[in-house]
Amino acid sequence: MIKFEKFILNNGLKVIFHQDKDTPIAAVNMLYDVGAKDEHPQKTGFAHLFEHLMFGGSVNIPNYDKPLQEAGGSSNAFTNNDFTNYYETLPKDNLETALWLESDRMLSLAFTDKSLEVQRKVVIEEFKQNYLNRPYGDFWLLMRPLAYKIHPYSWATIGKEISHIENATIQDVKDFFYSHYAPNNAVLSIAGNFEFEYIKDVVEKWFGNIEKRTVAKRNIPEEPKQTEAGILTVERNVPVDAWYQTYHMCGRKHPDFYAADLLSDILSNGESSRLFQKLIKKNPVFSSLDAYISGSIDPGLFIFSGKPSKGVSLEEVESAVLNELENLLKDGISNRELQKVKNKIESRFIFSETDVLNKATDLAFYELLEDAETLNYETQKYNKVTIENILETANRIFKKENSNTLYYKAKKS
Repeated sequence: MIKFEKFILNNGLKVIFHQDKDTPIAAVNMLYDVGAKDEHPQKTGFAHLFEHLMFGGSVNIPNYDKPLQEAGGSSNAFTNNDFTNYYETLPKDNLETALWLESDRMLSLAFTDKSLEVQRKVVIEEFKQNYLNRPYGDFWLLMRPLAYKIHPYSWATIGKEISHIENATIQDVKDFFYSHYAPNNAVLSIAGNFEFEYIKDVVEKWFGNIEKRTVAKRNIPEEPKQTEAGILTVERNVPVDAWYQTYHMCGRKHPDFYAADLLSDILSNGESSRLFQKLIKKNPVFSSLDAYISGSIDPGLFIFSGKPSKGVSLEEVESAVLNELENLLKDGISNRELQKVKNKIESRFIFSETDVLNKATDLAFYELLEDAETLNYETQKYNKVTIENILETANRIFKKENSNTLYYKAKKS
C-alpha cells in the first residue's frame, strides 16, 4: 500500500504527496491532462512538440537544464495519446528547484521564434529518423488510421505528417498552451522524505499565484463498432516481411481491461508463454512474435506483431496465430497458467513501489484515471479475474470483423 496525502489549490491544481523516509532523493511528477487526442486533425503533433518546448525556456528561466543540473537533478518527459508527463529527481534538499522550474513553465513558456524553430527541427528530425527512415517505424502511422476512422487515436503522438509541425506558428503554439497547460488541468505528485505541512507550504508558494485557465472542452467522438475486417498491404525497404494485426478492445477504465491484459501476458509474456512455446520454439514459423495491449484510456487495441521465419509467408504466420487463438478458446486456460501471469503482475507492482519516482508517477496517473487510491487496489483487480472472464473477453475481442491487418512486405531487390 502506498500511503499519500492529497490537496487542491484554489487554482485547481491537484497535489499528491507520498512520504518516503527511506530515500535522500525527491521525485516530482507533473502530469497534464492533454495528449495527442486533444489536437485538431489538421494540426497534429502539438502535444509531442510541447514535450520539447517545455524544456526550451520559460518566461523567467531561459535555460531549464542548467539550474536543475546544478541542483544535482535530472529530468525527462513522455507524451502519449492521452496525457503528457514531466518528471524530475534530485536531492531532497533541492526540492524547491524542481518546483520553481515546473511552476515557471506552467506560468508561461518563453514563446520565442528561436525556441520554436529549434524544437521544430528536433521534432521533424525525430519524425524522419524514428518513423520514416527506421525499418518498420511507420507501423503506427499506417495502423492507426486503419483501425480508427473517427476517434483521434487515428494519428500517432508524433502527428499525422511532418507538415503539421513545419507549418506551426507561434500563435498556434500559444493557443494550444493556454488551452491545456493550466493548473486546473494538471496533477502534481511529490514523493520524498518531507513533512506534509512543508509540502503544502512550498507548493502554495510556487504554484498558488498561477491563475486558473479556460481549458479546452474535450469533445471526442466515439469510435463506432467495427463491422468489417480492415486489410492493408505495403512494401518497404526492410530486411524481412512483418505481420501486424490489431483488434479493438475496451478502454483503461473498463472492468474487462484486466482480463485483456492478463490474456496478452498468457499469450506472449516471456519464453514460457503460449505463442513463444508453440510458434517460435516448437513450430518456429516466427522469428519474433509479440502480443500486447495499447493500454489507452479510451477504447484501445489488442496488438499482435511478428516477423516470419525464413521461407514462411505472411498468410502462413497469420493462420498459425489464429489457430492458436482458436485452441485457446476451445481448450481454455489452466489455473497454473493464469496464476503465473498474475504473480508476474503482482511482482511488477511490488518492485515498482521500491522506486520513489515510480511511486510519484503512478500516483499522478491513477489520480488522472479516477483516484490515486485505486493504485493500491490494482493487484486485487487482477487477482479477481477468472479463467471464464478471460475467455469471455477473448471471445468478444478476437472476431474477424473486429480485426485490422497490416501485411508489411520487404521490397524484392
